[in-house]
Amino acid sequence: MTGAIPSIALVGNPNAGKSSLFNALTGARQKIANYPGVTVERKAGHASFADGRPISLIDLPGSYSLTPASPDEAVTRDVIMGRQHGEQRPDALVVVLDAANLDNHLCFALELIALGLPTVVALNMLDLAERDGLTLDPARLSAELGVPVVPTVAVRRRGLTELLAALDEAMRTQVPRTDAAAAAPAADKSLHQRARAISRAATLAETPVRRWTQRVDAVVLHPVAGFAILLALMFVMFQAVYAWAGPPADALEGLVGTAQQWVVANLPENFLRDLVVEGLLAGVGAVVVFLPQILILFLFILLLEASGYMTRAAFLMDGLMAKVGLSGRGFIPLLSSFACAVPGIMATRAIPDAKDRLTTILIAPLMTCSARLPVYALIIAAFIPDRGVGGTSIGLQGLVLFGLYLAGIVGALAVAFALRRTVAKGDAAGFMMEMPRYQMPQWRDIAIGLWQRAWIFLRRAGTIIAMTTVILWLLLSFPKAPAGESQVEYSVAGRIASGLEVAVAPIGFNHDIALALIPAMAAREVAVSAMATANAIDAGDDEEAMAESLGERLQGKWSLATALAFLAWFVFAPQCISTIAITRRETNGWKWPMFMVGYLFLLAYAAAGITYWTAVAFGLG
Repeated sequence: MTGAIPSIALVGNPNAGKSSLFNALTGARQKIANYPGVTVERKAGHASFADGRPISLIDLPGSYSLTPASPDEAVTRDVIMGRQHGEQRPDALVVVLDAANLDNHLCFALELIALGLPTVVALNMLDLAERDGLTLDPARLSAELGVPVVPTVAVRRRGLTELLAALDEAMRTQVPRTDAAAAAPAADKSLHQRARAISRAATLAETPVRRWTQRVDAVVLHPVAGFAILLALMFVMFQAVYAWAGPPADALEGLVGTAQQWVVANLPENFLRDLVVEGLLAGVGAVVVFLPQILILFLFILLLEASGYMTRAAFLMDGLMAKVGLSGRGFIPLLSSFACAVPGIMATRAIPDAKDRLTTILIAPLMTCSARLPVYALIIAAFIPDRGVGGTSIGLQGLVLFGLYLAGIVGALAVAFALRRTVAKGDAAGFMMEMPRYQMPQWRDIAIGLWQRAWIFLRRAGTIIAMTTVILWLLLSFPKAPAGESQVEYSVAGRIASGLEVAVAPIGFNHDIALALIPAMAAREVAVSAMATANAIDAGDDEEAMAESLGERLQGKWSLATALAFLAWFVFAPQCISTIAITRRETNGWKWPMFMVGYLFLLAYAAAGITYWTAVAFGLG
């Protein structure tokens, strides 16, 4: 013993019920402060053995191993090793395990037991494990670990007397190793295997559901089979976007066309009619028709989230992200960025490492947000043949869409690799995650999620897209062109586009694209409405031209090389104004937003140029 009052440390994984056990043992006899030099909370208290002898208890921060990944875990490691300034090394350990998660929690427990300090294991939350159909054998677990194991339910104060008695006995009989600090094993693959083997040995019975979960996880979390399943799910998702969206998208397009005809037939020819037909209906309508594709995409995402698979996808991606210097904690923000980069960037607040967080913020815009989908859908439908690949039923259009999303992911990982070795230099921080149960999605929740996505999309169409389209229509309509000249090219917007066209012509972009790029900074979808508005003004009173879809009109004006370059541009194109603004707020300045916009412009220009020049070289120009 190192003092008159023995010091006992409560240690274990986060969410093992450690603090509940500490509260149950100490009651109100607690003192809370910070460890010297860090902002990690120190909780200490007192309890007593059955004969009245007092003991000092320390509730250490939750940790996953003795290899710290955060300041909290470093304090836990240093206190146990006797390295923490002003803190004596504990005389004994109470290792708290969540009975329902033995596989995960035993690994750290094995590291702690190997230190050679007198140790007792509290098998906590046993009632919840039994509720989930898990029957454990504490005696067998004790035999496997070589230390006493006491079942406890801390929140109900069950097992406390037995735990203190076992601790008293352990401190009398277990001889602490003098070289404890040097005895810590590495949390390597063999330790995980041993933890799983002990968990299996201590499990007397479990429900079929738990067994099936483990069997399914063995496949979907496999480093090879798991990735194959993840890629297959993404592939099916993008195939479905085109295979299922055709009829409803055609119906919406028909409604927009009918509305245009009705307005033309019932309103006199004047400024208001042109604004409604050429501006609002042509521009906003061209975006709204892609609502089915967006809903199908989110149907898959919501189903994967609700079933419990998405967390497993994060686990698979963690290893890949670590190779480029990112933490697995960045997966959820990046996943959120597939919907919109704004909430994705806000979600990076959960990443503790500043440089890790900065890198995640800077690459979030490379995730293909839903605003890009109307652009992809328009160009792919117009220029990529609607046929199978190599005589199979695999659709070429869906394959191209899959490739565009994949290009965004690969681009983000490559940029992260570069940033973590230059402006945001640092090592990847590991993290642990607990797998949720597999479960059947609740269709009511899925329906609510789809309605929310539809409402967000339609609200954008009715506000920012409509407003931008009206402004663009005004800029395209004035001044009026003399007879025989193109109204679009003569207008204010057309002249601005002509100036920009000089800069983008080398990468295959024409006047249409130059015209669409500037308003697309307000929102990506506006690129579609801008082209629709310009083409509607160009068509004028030509009913045959008005009857053509936007895709059909583009087919007659663009080469395949230009269309492919346009897609490549949008994979890397700088984000909308909202994303730039949220980046400024989250990084407390304009330095990093400007850096982000600059590197995205360079990437987009280079990707579009390489795509165009390659396509021309193969005779597609």
